[in-house]
Amino acid sequence: MTKLRHLLILFTIFTFFMTTGFSGKAEEEKSFFNPDKNISPADDFYLHVNNNWLKNNSMPDHYSRYGAFEQLNEENEQKIYDLVIKIKNDTEASEGSNRQKIRDFYISALDTQSLNRERDKPLKPLLKIVDNIKSKNDIAEVTAKLHSMGIRPFFGMGASQDRRNSERMIAYVSQGGLGMSDRDYYLKEGERNREIKEGYVDFIEKTFNLAGYSSKEATNKAENILKIETALAEASMDRLTLRNPLATYNKITTTELKEISPQFNWTKYFNSRGVSFETLNAGQPNFLKKVSTLLDETPIEKLKDYIKWNIYNSSATYLSSDFNDASFAFYGKTMTGTSTQRERWKRVLSVINSNIGEALGQEYVKLYFPEENKERMTDLVEHLRLSFKERIKDLEWMEEKTKEHALEKLASMNVKIGYPDKWTSYEKLSIKKQPYIKNVWEARSFNINENLKKIGEPVDRDEWFMNPQTVNAYYHPVMNEIVFPAAILQPPFFYPNGDDAINYGAIGMVIGHEMTHGFDDQGRRYASDGNMTDWWSEKDSKRFETKSKVLVEQYNNYVVLDSLTINGELSLGENIADLGGLSIAYQALQNKLEEDGRPDNINGLTPEQRFFISYAKVWRSHIRDQRLMQQINEGPHSPGEARVNGIVYNMEQFYEAFNIKNGKRYIEPSNRTKIW
Repeated sequence: MTKLRHLLILFTIFTFFMTTGFSGKAEEEKSFFNPDKNISPADDFYLHVNNNWLKNNSMPDHYSRYGAFEQLNEENEQKIYDLVIKIKNDTEASEGSNRQKIRDFYISALDTQSLNRERDKPLKPLLKIVDNIKSKNDIAEVTAKLHSMGIRPFFGMGASQDRRNSERMIAYVSQGGLGMSDRDYYLKEGERNREIKEGYVDFIEKTFNLAGYSSKEATNKAENILKIETALAEASMDRLTLRNPLATYNKITTTELKEISPQFNWTKYFNSRGVSFETLNAGQPNFLKKVSTLLDETPIEKLKDYIKWNIYNSSATYLSSDFNDASFAFYGKTMTGTSTQRERWKRVLSVINSNIGEALGQEYVKLYFPEENKERMTDLVEHLRLSFKERIKDLEWMEEKTKEHALEKLASMNVKIGYPDKWTSYEKLSIKKQPYIKNVWEARSFNINENLKKIGEPVDRDEWFMNPQTVNAYYHPVMNEIVFPAAILQPPFFYPNGDDAINYGAIGMVIGHEMTHGFDDQGRRYASDGNMTDWWSEKDSKRFETKSKVLVEQYNNYVVLDSLTINGELSLGENIADLGGLSIAYQALQNKLEEDGRPDNINGLTPEQRFFISYAKVWRSHIRDQRLMQQINEGPHSPGEARVNGIVYNMEQFYEAFNIKNGKRYIEPSNRTKIW
């Protein structure tokens, strides 16, 4: 399990994406804008800016979504690949070094002949442990062993910051154990959910067939597994509730945990995991009650089927091609509509990034991240912070006392750029020439064990939860920090020597977006020190909610596919961050232009026009219907088109920049929303 993935199990961080170009002004200006002149910016700004690109750039078969982000990611992957190949060919890498571990990890993953010969043989010792379960009391110990390897039947457990005491780490037990990515796929009716559920059952049956079971046995096991997972889904919090940090903070003692969930042997589980503590956060108490009930009511052989399925499902992509293909048929084709898999080397790089990412990240920043990029980025961040400060001071709807707290939180917000000051040490991690899945287990176990050691310890505020080579950014509410990995500091987001208007519309908006997450519908629940506490006056809270409801309704009525609309509540945090981020970035640009002087128009475009065009270009993308439906269902980000049109038509500055008086998407001033 990756450091980031483990964190996401424990609580929400707010990312910019759902997940090198040129650096000089001349090249940037030459290819910056190719509008569709048949579409007015007053009618559809997203298509006005991007339609010609969409028509001239088809979506590759191995993508379910393809746009500016994916193009940058491809370029970045090529850089990482070139780096890994150099490391792979480094025969002098010392035993135990990061380079040796990267090399052997990569080689084991690319050895498809051995993988196809071994098939599921590496899983046999684990499966035998499951077969040897004699009583339900044994399940806790087996679950602990699997959890330590990143295989997660029933629930998840790890360490995270205590949201009420942000200087300390606390144990956290959370809902889990589902093979489909959302509870609604088990519970809601409808043709799309039926298609997904049938595909999932086919996947289970196919996997057990490949494992040597008869069709009748595989069908029986699939029925048992689906029944258990459906019961877990019924007890799971939905995604909207999970967004509420108050709902998922339930601090209890281990004694109370045992009372809530008596049929699971928690003492044996914690002992097997080598942890000891008196209090923990039980993220979803009702879910843990259900785990206990399931253990009590379900025959042991059916529970064994479920546990074995977790082993196979967690491992399939690291086994022979037949197991991998079965997994892709469901998670790729059925879930997202992707017809072919990405090249193997790209998938392998993703696994290495996820499991030993900082080992690779140290090598990456040496080659690809000039320190001057950090200097200009720091300047951008401080201009955005100043802009946000000015906007908070000018808010008409917020009382002075609440403003004081907001300004304190903004001033306290830590900024991390490029890469960590302190790298993770992989000295105790053993990666060697062995089956791919065993190296994956070794890396997962190392990361999980390092996480568990933190229970009860002070928080390490130097820690990063994304690798430097990741094209993304995030806001962490309990750390009160915004983080921008090196890989996102490339075009089309960041031009080291480029035009300010373009930079502020792209990376400036990313900065503002992450800052605003500290003040969105959930981020606002955390104070400047990261503690979850209510620092708002009652009147300000009501005003904020009233303003937010306007955005909820706008997105609830935004049609993206036939009659499919966006879930305005589920996507609210990201939509607030988009609107606030772009507004803050616009004002920061105006401040910058006042400081440095107003530049000439470029190809007839004013700085303000270049700003909005730069923003719109970031979100150009094709997306398959299946992926779009999944994104709407699971959230929290709106589709790219809505991240443009849903935002710019709320901004008076946009109308002024393009001299728009009316149009198909025109919003009357009284119906526009402005929060930050």
